[in-house]
Amino acid sequence: MLIKDISFPNALENVAYDQILLESAEADFSGEVLRFWEPETFFIVLGRISKLEESVNTKEARKDNIEILRRISAGGTVLQGPGCLNYSLILSYERDPLLKNIRKSYGYILNNICDSLGGSGVKATFEPLSDIAFNGKKFSGNAQARRKKYLLHHGTILYDFPIERIEKYIKMPKKEPPYRMGRGHRDFLTNIKAKPDDIKQAISSVFEKDIWVE
Repeated sequence: MLIKDISFPNALENVAYDQILLESAEADFSGEVLRFWEPETFFIVLGRISKLEESVNTKEARKDNIEILRRISAGGTVLQGPGCLNYSLILSYERDPLLKNIRKSYGYILNNICDSLGGSGVKATFEPLSDIAFNGKKFSGNAQARRKKYLLHHGTILYDFPIERIEKYIKMPKKEPPYRMGRGHRDFLTNIKAKPDDIKQAISSVFEKDIWVE
């Protein structure tokens, strides 16, 4: 597995690069990848089938010149920006049979990440379908896009993010996981007390048997 710690100054480039990595692996031009990146500016990313007006306060976003993009993976709408570390995994289904099933793949990936974060003092828990939480509050949302041979699994990790800004631009979702219990963004989301380098090391350790860094 190749590890890439690469962020682009442009929001569209950051979002598009994940798709490039997936399509490159699917075409046998490359293989498995773990990428870390963090945006320099705030922007909004919709899931593949998310509806703009249902999920975004477009009036506030446009007033503040917040760019709005759409990714190829499913999942909900998120606000990106400094203080939000992203990780992206390009994984072959041959790595483990569990990866072929969407629900089981989330458990396989996220339970391993939860265990690895424990070494950084973060007692994280996997909250199905695709969240990681700390003390009942979400700090990581995850989504996937799938091809015949490879999947893209990417997620956000809040470590120093202004959560109040999420409330300003992102509406409450129509569907929510049971553990959310109707809580608004400020009461439901949290930052973890961990340094980005420690988070990267923890996630990388999940795949430490076969990694090299670019």
